[in-house]
Amino acid sequence: MSIPTILTTIVERKFEEIAARQKSLSLDDVIARARAAMPTRSFANSLEQRTASGQAGVIAEIKKASPSKGVIREHFQPAGIARSYEEAGASCLSVLTDRDFFQGSEQYLQEARNACSLPVLRKDFMVDVWQIYESRMLGADCVLLIVACLTDEQLVEMSSVALDLGMDVLVEVHGAEELRRALPLQGTLLGINNRNLHTFDVTLDNTFELLSSIPSDRQVITESGIHTVEDVDAMFAHGVTSFLVGEAFMRQENPGDGLKNLFGHRL
Repeated sequence: MSIPTILTTIVERKFEEIAARQKSLSLDDVIARARAAMPTRSFANSLEQRTASGQAGVIAEIKKASPSKGVIREHFQPAGIARSYEEAGASCLSVLTDRDFFQGSEQYLQEARNACSLPVLRKDFMVDVWQIYESRMLGADCVLLIVACLTDEQLVEMSSVALDLGMDVLVEVHGAEELRRALPLQGTLLGINNRNLHTFDVTLDNTFELLSSIPSDRQVITESGIHTVEDVDAMFAHGVTSFLVGEAFMRQENPGDGLKNLFGHRL
């Protein structure tokens, strides 16, 4: 499949953004700061410990806006949201840092991580290895690599650098061809996005249909489209026990209550 239009637009802007940032922070500088950062919290282990006991491993997302929905949460306080997620039983956090399309910020990641003990995924569009070092410098414990907007060479380089820095890597796929490209990579975290980025349609069948092609040593994380207790139970029935959920929580007055309502019977 061709790269979806929305991803093309975001990636083009991301290259411009990185070029501007590199003028004030060179690759050598960002590498030095990344290696001097505080130790990581183990993202993969946090999920695995929860799911090994038969519970849901929930990556709870902190997201202010999206390109398709606009502003999702007006009253946006990352630290408070992070604490509510931790109290509700989340295993990990995901924080949007893309500014132009999601109204995110690197500061949001730092505020959220400093407010709790959970490991944090930097949710952004990685297109240059410089961003991997920057993510560690900022305190990220895990980075997202979206197969749809990266070459095989980029995937190998970025995942290798992230793992060398002590971070985990969540590799995201949308279909069978992207899964084929993702499987040779090191690491255990495999995200399946149930949203078709060409049509924006969402179906949980996207996760179900790929499961038979995934080795048992991979931790499958289903993303998008989890809105009801029945959705959660359907995933458990197929052996999928890790979830990345954001919008369903962000629209609640207390995001942690949203997590409890959706996953309480599995925590």
